[in-house]
Amino acid sequence: MTDRPVRRHDPNYKWVALSNTTLGVLMSAIDGSIVIISLPAIFDGIHLDPLDPGNVSYLLWILMGYLLVTAVLVVAFGRLGDMFGRVRMYNAGFVIFTVGSVMLAATPFRGPAGALWLIGMRLVQGVGGAFLFANSQAILTDAFPPGQRGLALGINGVAAIAGQFIGLVVGGILAAINWRLVFFVSVPVGVVGTIWAYLRLEELSSTSRAPIDWRGNLTFAIGLTALLVGVTYGIQPYGTQSMGWTNPFVIALIGGGCLLLVAFLLFERRVAAPLLRLDLFRIRAFAAGNLATLLAAIGRGGLNFMLVIWLQGIWLPLHGYSFADTPLWAGIYMLPLTCGFLISGPLSGFLSDRFGARPFATGGMVVAAAAFLALTRLPVDFPYPLFALALIGIGIGNGMFNSPNNAAIMNSVPAHQRGVAAGMRATFQNSATVLSIGVFFSLMIAGLSATLPVTLFGGLVAHDVPASVARQIAALPPTASLFGALLGYNPVATLLPAQVLHGLPAAQAAILTGKTFFPALISGPFQHGLTVVFGAAAGMALVAGAASWLRGGRPATDEQGGAVVPAGAPTSPGG
Repeated sequence: MTDRPVRRHDPNYKWVALSNTTLGVLMSAIDGSIVIISLPAIFDGIHLDPLDPGNVSYLLWILMGYLLVTAVLVVAFGRLGDMFGRVRMYNAGFVIFTVGSVMLAATPFRGPAGALWLIGMRLVQGVGGAFLFANSQAILTDAFPPGQRGLALGINGVAAIAGQFIGLVVGGILAAINWRLVFFVSVPVGVVGTIWAYLRLEELSSTSRAPIDWRGNLTFAIGLTALLVGVTYGIQPYGTQSMGWTNPFVIALIGGGCLLLVAFLLFERRVAAPLLRLDLFRIRAFAAGNLATLLAAIGRGGLNFMLVIWLQGIWLPLHGYSFADTPLWAGIYMLPLTCGFLISGPLSGFLSDRFGARPFATGGMVVAAAAFLALTRLPVDFPYPLFALALIGIGIGNGMFNSPNNAAIMNSVPAHQRGVAAGMRATFQNSATVLSIGVFFSLMIAGLSATLPVTLFGGLVAHDVPASVARQIAALPPTASLFGALLGYNPVATLLPAQVLHGLPAAQAAILTGKTFFPALISGPFQHGLTVVFGAAAGMALVAGAASWLRGGRPATDEQGGAVVPAGAPTSPGG
């Protein structure tokens, strides 16, 4: 059954849709990264040591739970938007997100119970964020004519990506005041956005009331969840090993998740109204655009964490900043990245409306790859202007890519399938973020494991730490050092037992816990790891650029501004 909505004749409606959806996407993107910088204050607030071996899972789930939920649910919520109304689903997302933010800010528990509450409410936030991500771009595609979609989707897409970096700065500032503000900041924005959306957004698309594909929903959700959870636990130590990729639990999660996803694809070929429109991949622009989205998102997904660790663990302490102050300043020193996005995203979206997506999307990935390679050539204790130029290059390159690529994907599909198409695109992007954290952390940990133990042992013994204690610390997985740097803790003060530290001569203890000892110690091993990580990111960016070039020309459009369906692709809302 198909319902035709009453179209709104307000000539300014498209700008209402753009401003509201951009606000929603920006808010949800900020909350995806805001906890990275503010984790030390959050764990202090609930009186829990995140580096205790028994608490590492809490740390990872508070970091990753939001991203995982949005990755798993966006396809289903995009499909629900096609079936029951994109605006209706989007509005529900605003409400759910706001409720989750209120419950996070009002966390009543301490210790492990407080961590579990935070994880649960972050998952609720993730559900709201998935509704917003899944339907915002479909709403914009409905509201704007084809000749202006690049600009609109460019602004919206820049908000989604720039929000990830803005969250770092906002989190650092608010955490320095009170950790609850990190979550409360979304509440007034959510309330205003919810009321505004309910009053002004109008349904401009037809709805297709098809049966819900429960089997597809369950197999996809369970399979993707298992895969991403397995990747998350794969970067945790296992026994005497620095990572958990040989852990039977991790192997079972990843293997079982992959099998369920294969089963899901087989099921979808036999369902009248599938969750995932596999036929859309027959459209070359859609398939190539999503492949490019996946690779580009993997390339930049772990960038936040690598840059934060680099700044907080090495560069800022070497330049006189205390470890406790590094979270805030890391966010500030990464602002050139956000500036690059804000400069190039809307501009490339506007120009791609006139000249097509391919030159901008491909050129953006080439620029990003060059900037990644430039980072590999910088010394660990870099001159900041050169570092800032590389960050601006990454921001400009990804802004050039993201806006035209999103517009080309959404312009390539029939109008009645924009919701599921937007959900599929968001799934590739959000899943890639989780996958990239696993990939880049694994590469970094593997690089550190080869050289850090010897370096750490020699440095500790040289400053009167007993050889037996130094050997035990050097044998610890590098994960502890990485998370310590990520959280802004004094690494040596965290690693060394208090009784050993207090038993050392005062001068040696001051050197070990000072601002330069640990950063200087790990600079060599960390440099090797960074070269591997950013080299891999550059390679992915170049492949994404090649995929963008293969998308083909602009599709023909119908009277609704949707792509004319190619032969063999579905032609009706239900099939």
